[in-house]
Amino acid sequence: MTDTVNATPPFVAAGAAPALAARPGRWIDNWNPEDAVQWATAGRAIARRNLRWSIFAEFLGFVVWQLWSIVAVTLPAAGFDLTTGETFWLISIPSLVGATLRIPYSFLVPRFGGRNWTIVSAGLLLIPAILLAVVVGNPETPFGVLLLVAALAGFGGGNFASSMSNITYFFPQREKGWALGLNAAGGNLGASVAQFAVPVVVTIGAGATLNLPLAGWIWVPLILVAMIGAYRRMDNISSAKADFAASAAALREPHLWVLSLLYIGTFGSFIGFASVFPKLIADQFPEFSAIGVGGASISLAFLGALVGSLARPYGGRLSDRFGGARITMLAFAAMGVITTGVLLVLPLGDFWLFLGCFLFLFAAAGIGNGSTYRMVPVVFAVRAGAGDVSTQRRAAAALGLISAIGAYGGFLIPQVLNISSQATGGYAGAFLGFIAADVALLVLVYTVYVRSRRLREHKI
Repeated sequence: MTDTVNATPPFVAAGAAPALAARPGRWIDNWNPEDAVQWATAGRAIARRNLRWSIFAEFLGFVVWQLWSIVAVTLPAAGFDLTTGETFWLISIPSLVGATLRIPYSFLVPRFGGRNWTIVSAGLLLIPAILLAVVVGNPETPFGVLLLVAALAGFGGGNFASSMSNITYFFPQREKGWALGLNAAGGNLGASVAQFAVPVVVTIGAGATLNLPLAGWIWVPLILVAMIGAYRRMDNISSAKADFAASAAALREPHLWVLSLLYIGTFGSFIGFASVFPKLIADQFPEFSAIGVGGASISLAFLGALVGSLARPYGGRLSDRFGGARITMLAFAAMGVITTGVLLVLPLGDFWLFLGCFLFLFAAAGIGNGSTYRMVPVVFAVRAGAGDVSTQRRAAAALGLISAIGAYGGFLIPQVLNISSQATGGYAGAFLGFIAADVALLVLVYTVYVRSRRLREHKI
């Protein structure tokens, strides 16, 4: 039975028709963020509360997803005997699994409810965190076991799709860019925090050894907090229904595949370079791989993911004002120029120039992440010609599918660098390929979106 709530916060929607209604299990009926009265009286507060806890849970998802990007680089110092190829596989396999999990994860919010699935998906992070703590404590652990545990870290990558799908239901069209950008940026920060915190906690007070198991154990209490917070403070929206027919139709929509390619170029570049940045620094500038500060070590690799994460919401905000296609095109132009700079700097052996170029590259990729993701709901709304609930469902499904396909870039970039290293002994060939990809994607976004008058009118 549904009870109409018209007096008790937070479900106050006086004057809205129909009024918001609450059911047991923190289910909300009659949710419509496009209703100005409902949004002003109750909707905004509810949406922001859910956004805050969604960001925290997704942040921990990215932490777990990216743990192996830094742990893999430290394994030799802990007594593990790994080849360069094996290290690259430990770095890239979480992205492969996480990208694949994003496909089913994008459908689970409508099936179970955003609040309910956030509890479950956060709880799943305990598995890879605890298993990592167990296996890295023994240098005799077989590579196959390490690879399996690294693959389970993909649970954290899957969280992104369900979290973004959930948040898109909570906000009106005019605020989706900023809300989705904040949600994604908060999650993306997990990569940076993991790369900063892990070297500190595993070296502080360790003397000549490493406390590698702490790389997993330190996140367990925070994961439990996320589960409790989601249970007590998040909500399920009954209108967030799965539309499998629309999802199947979205797969036949050419724009889904075009946007997926763009997202491989933006988010795939961000997560791929974030994963491999500690390895690149260790290979090219080993003296800067771990900088001693007091009794701990710090890896400057965390700066890349930090800059990219902070830049992402501004990609969404700029897109709200100028159009996502224009900002995405500029992001690809910047990425191509900056990657050329990286290629030129590599032979010089100057770490600070190398670091500076990469930080600009991360910033451009972060802005491109936000702008490309902002394009998705607008493109689907224009194609549908309406802003009704069914359009929102198609857009939510498309967001999940595109985030899944784009995340495969996190696997491709480390593997392309691995192939280049194995074939030539260096990374120049890989960076030439990345430059060519940036140019091709720039031409694609210009041809399909920027040049279209109809799409420009809707600030796509």
